[in-house]
Amino acid sequence: RGHSKQILVLGLDGAGKTSVLHSLATNHVKRSVAPTEGFNAICINTEESQLEFLEIGGGESLRSYWKMYLPKVLLLVYVVDSADHARLPMAKQLLHQLIQNNSTLPVVVLANKQDLEGAYCITDIHDALALSDIGDERKMFLIGTHVAEDGSEISSSMKDAKELIAQLVLESQ
Repeated sequence: RGHSKQILVLGLDGAGKTSVLHSLATNHVKRSVAPTEGFNAICINTEESQLEFLEIGGGESLRSYWKMYLPKVLLLVYVVDSADHARLPMAKQLLHQLIQNNSTLPVVVLANKQDLEGAYCITDIHDALALSDIGDERKMFLIGTHVAEDGSEISSSMKDAKELIAQLVLESQ
């Protein structure tokens, strides 16, 4: 087994970070309704390595911690609520602030809650977050995801996201 590698999971409160993590870890859906107060760590074993996810809550009081953990990680997974149009400008601002001093950190943006009525499509999320302004040096990916019914298997987009994250971690070792 390779070394354990940390992946930071950030995004505004209510974006679905905990539900996404649980789905990635178990391949089954379990929706979380309570906001993460503080930190949430999950380890996922793949064939190649062990992925350590660290989620930091997205509430305003917790956002000051985000930058502290950024230099220690291999990858940033940034989760946005595709249906929360009013808060996309805030999500954009926080993402740009986070990565402005780290031009090579790979970023995977999960446009979550794609199954909700009124959810922005991938192109609209790309524009709303101004992802083309983030720079050419870094590897950056945008995947539309959703967490379906409790207990069901995860969507193919979630499986794709998991494979992509594992691949990026391998490449950065």
